[in-house]
Amino acid sequence: MYRFLFFLFFINLLVNAQELPPIKIFTAEDYNAQNQNWEISQSEDDLIYVANNGGLLEYNGEHWRLYTHFSNPILRSVKVKDKIIYTGSFMDFGFWKKNEKSQLEYNSLVEKLQVKLKEGEEFWDVEFYQNWILFKSKTRIYFVNTISNEVKIIDSEETISGLFIINNTIFFQKKNIGLFTLQNGEEKVYSDDVFFKNNNIINCFYYNKELVFLSEEKGFVTVKGSKVVSQKTDLNNESFLIFSGIQLEDKSFLLGTISNGIVFLSKDGKITSTINRKNGLSNNTALSLLQDNSGNIWIGLDNGINYLNVSSAFKIFEDEEGTLGTIYTSLFFDNELYLGTNQGLFFKDKNLKFKLIEKTEGQVWFLKEINGNLFCGHDKGTFIIKNKKVVNAISEELGTWNIKKVPGNNHILIQGSYQGLSILENDNGDWQFRNKIEGFDVSSRFFEFYNDRLYVNHELKGLYELQIDDSYAKVLQKEKITIPKVGYGSNIFSFGNNLFYSSSEGVYKKQDDGSFKVDSLFTKNLKDLDNLTTIRKLAQKKNTLYSFSKNNILFITSNSISLSPQVKAIPIDGAIRNNVLGFENLTQISAENYLIGTSHGYLLLNDALVKNEKNVDISFQQILINKIDSDKIHLSLVEAVELENKQNNIAFSYSISKYDKMIKNEYQYQLEGLTNNWSDWTEDSTQLYENLSYGDYIFHVRGKYGNQTTDVKSFEFSIKRPFYLSNLYLVFYVISMIFIIVLINIYYRRRYKRKNKTLLEKAQKELKLKELESAQIIMKLNNDKLRVDIESKSRELASSTMNIIKKNDFLNTIKTELTSGENKDVSKVVKIIDKNLNNTDDWKMFQEAFNNADKNFLKKVKEMHTSLTPNDLRLCAYLRLNLSSKEIAPLLNISPRSVEVKRYRLRKKMGLPHDENLTNYILEI
Repeated sequence: MYRFLFFLFFINLLVNAQELPPIKIFTAEDYNAQNQNWEISQSEDDLIYVANNGGLLEYNGEHWRLYTHFSNPILRSVKVKDKIIYTGSFMDFGFWKKNEKSQLEYNSLVEKLQVKLKEGEEFWDVEFYQNWILFKSKTRIYFVNTISNEVKIIDSEETISGLFIINNTIFFQKKNIGLFTLQNGEEKVYSDDVFFKNNNIINCFYYNKELVFLSEEKGFVTVKGSKVVSQKTDLNNESFLIFSGIQLEDKSFLLGTISNGIVFLSKDGKITSTINRKNGLSNNTALSLLQDNSGNIWIGLDNGINYLNVSSAFKIFEDEEGTLGTIYTSLFFDNELYLGTNQGLFFKDKNLKFKLIEKTEGQVWFLKEINGNLFCGHDKGTFIIKNKKVVNAISEELGTWNIKKVPGNNHILIQGSYQGLSILENDNGDWQFRNKIEGFDVSSRFFEFYNDRLYVNHELKGLYELQIDDSYAKVLQKEKITIPKVGYGSNIFSFGNNLFYSSSEGVYKKQDDGSFKVDSLFTKNLKDLDNLTTIRKLAQKKNTLYSFSKNNILFITSNSISLSPQVKAIPIDGAIRNNVLGFENLTQISAENYLIGTSHGYLLLNDALVKNEKNVDISFQQILINKIDSDKIHLSLVEAVELENKQNNIAFSYSISKYDKMIKNEYQYQLEGLTNNWSDWTEDSTQLYENLSYGDYIFHVRGKYGNQTTDVKSFEFSIKRPFYLSNLYLVFYVISMIFIIVLINIYYRRRYKRKNKTLLEKAQKELKLKELESAQIIMKLNNDKLRVDIESKSRELASSTMNIIKKNDFLNTIKTELTSGENKDVSKVVKIIDKNLNNTDDWKMFQEAFNNADKNFLKKVKEMHTSLTPNDLRLCAYLRLNLSSKEIAPLLNISPRSVEVKRYRLRKKMGLPHDENLTNYILEI
């Protein structure tokens, strides 16, 4: 630690000599105005105002706004007092005030007070004196009283080249005449020395308890009696042409030159640094300077505006030529700053240039001082550096990740490389490769001794616990340890008296049973940090860890009593840090200074300058509304507003008036009435809501500057209901609804009646249909019954007919047999048979059955053929039954031949043609 204190002055010298404060560059395209910027001022609420050739510029930390008031908008001067911005321009001077909409409105004092100006006057300076505002042109000074509006004028035949007010005294210079002051309202010669006649005075200050004047070419002078005495400073040895100059809070000076940028001059008169286009500024002509309320520097240039964050804890070295490459490690050793990069090992020479150490070309992984030796871990092996040279190259194992001391043995070192672990041994002060530790070939970038065991972590392959023999020749036991959640950026480290494993998934502590469980203390302290990188030990401080989060550098130290982790977060924009993922590096190079390697240079952090900003505030800059396809309108910021229904597109603009390049401003918003959730943090300082529906809303916004969160700012507004939802229309809607309900009621009642009538008629029809269907069913049943009866009768008729036929056949047979015999009593029997054959009762029975089976047939035939006899009708009945002549003969008790004759005669009586079939005819009747 004593070495860091010893070299603190040296490091600060390096910082001042080459590493620069963060610089923000604003071009004409950024602020959308002209190139030249003549004067800069700042308001009480930290807004920046610039007199530009294009008008008045306002900057709130997020957005530039340009205000103009004439066709010739060139402003030559600006100064702010009590929230009023006074400006001088071509043929005019006046002031700007913000209205309730946060818009600047211009008031011309020339017009208001009817001041008569000289033709072509331009006002190059604005100053305040008691209740007076002073506006200076080339030949006049106008005094305007802010209370009485009285105007006084100092006129000069010669050019007035300067106007200064210090300790309530007004000074101004007349070319070729001398330096003047005002006493009791009257101008008085302060000095007519030839120096003030021939040299332009830029400003005046108190320096070493004396009033001194800064000249354009001759540096500082003071007036002693009637003589002008030059002050001894480094300016006397330079040939700067000074255009602007201010005294800083620490009583040092900042000078703006015509062609050499800006010059920092200590209060002892020493030039501490010069910043120009070669090392950071965007232009070499500094027309105006301002130290703002935070102690930082604004420079109005001939082309653009620059902002120097001189109060920042960071300084930046940009490797403009690309000599270094990406920095992976660094070390301040033996009065030299060493940088290990992907292109080799470099050191800074006396000319503040980095030079490559011979034979170190290639990838450097680490630098470490062990027992007075500088070890360099390289892709080619291990190098030992002395006097900026490689004095020993150990290349038996390629790709050295790290080297550590072996506990309890000062003569050997253990190194982790691409192929595993190996041992270096001290042989009479010379470190040599001794052996590779057998039994473990995993790439060993991170390893840690703990309780007689060696723990080695590989981000992809996992965590191993190794037991190594006493001679460190081989691994006796190897165990792979299971971690609950494996993430990226993993590492193993000891902290306090414990062993920890960390990754993107959290920090795990080794338990007594050998397992690893989530550590509650680390988790509590790191839970609000996003994108945490690998946690590493800070080699130069015991029990101190470091890491990076999304927008912070983290130092983790232990509580002196409980050894619990304490996290200090230093805000820095992650994009500026720009480390290589997984190879983030930070080295302590003095008691309070740290070096952070980047892909294009490095950052220097002075921990003593880190401060927590207080009173960080957020404010609305403007609120715009518009209808679709119409111009935007500014809203008042001081009261709630009610908007027309179509004015439902609203844009909010807000800002934190902090300008630190290293710390980003972030914002979070919520529109109550639309959502209850806050948005994610964003760098966007505007929010647009389109096509909002009617209702009441409250817009909330808060900001975050580094790790400081502002209070919430709110704006209430409401959007009117559309005309068709106004009260008058609602009454109309209610009346219309009632009327419609009544109409609907009447309609449905009528419809109900009609429907009931229709249903009744339909029911009646359905009833009739059902009755008809029932009648039809009954009829069908009756018909079926009749059909059955007919079929039964037909069967009876057929049976009867067949019985008669059989009976007659039988009787005829008996008769035949009897007549053929000679028995005399036969005739009597034959008579009886003949009587039975001609029995009319059989016919009547047949006729009755026939009529039952074929109703009205005989009647129809008789009506059709009136000449038919009963025997003819009988024949027709037999033919209707489709009986053959042979079957009919027994029924008529005649021969079949006689039946044919009867058929013939019947045809004739019926008048049938020859070719028509008698039987078919009778069947068709």
